[in-house]
Amino acid sequence: MALYEHVFLARQDLSSQQVDALVESYKGVIEANGGSIGRVENWGLKSLTYRINKNRKAYYTLMDITAPAAAIQEMERQMGLSEDVLRFMTVRVEKHEEGVSAMMQKREERSERGGDRFGDRPRFGDRDRGDRGDRPPRGDREDRGPRRPREQSEGGAH
Repeated sequence: MALYEHVFLARQDLSSQQVDALVESYKGVIEANGGSIGRVENWGLKSLTYRINKNRKAYYTLMDITAPAAAIQEMERQMGLSEDVLRFMTVRVEKHEEGVSAMMQKREERSERGGDRFGDRPRFGDRDRGDRGDRPPRGDREDRGPRRPREQSEGGAH
C-alpha cells in the first residue's frame, strides 16, 4: 500500500469537536477501503492568505495515511462534496515523517520563546547596515540647493 500525507482545511465557523468528527468520518472511509491512518495533527485555526468561500480563517488538519489509491479517491470525493471542507491536498510520500511536523515545531518554538514574534533577531529598523563602502558621506541639506515650494491645488488638498 502507498503512503500519503493529507492536509485539509475546514470552515472557520466549525467547532473543534466538529473538525474532530470530520477526521473520524474520513478515517472510517479509509479503513472501510482497506487503509489506515497514523498520525493526525490539528494545526488549529489559522488565517488564510486569501478568502475561500467568504472564509478568512480555516482549521488545518494533517493526516498520515497508508492506503490503496481507491481509498484516497473515495475520501477525496467525499471531501469535495462536503460544504465543511474548503480545500484539501494529498501527497504521496516515500515514508512518513517521524515526530511532529514542521508546523507543530514552529508553534512549540514560539511558545518556548514566550510569544515574542521577533525572538533574538533585530527588528527592521534596528539592523546594522555595515560599512557604506567607497560612497561619499551624505552632506547637509544645504549642499543640495534650495527647495522649491509645493504647489497648492485647489481646495487645499495635497
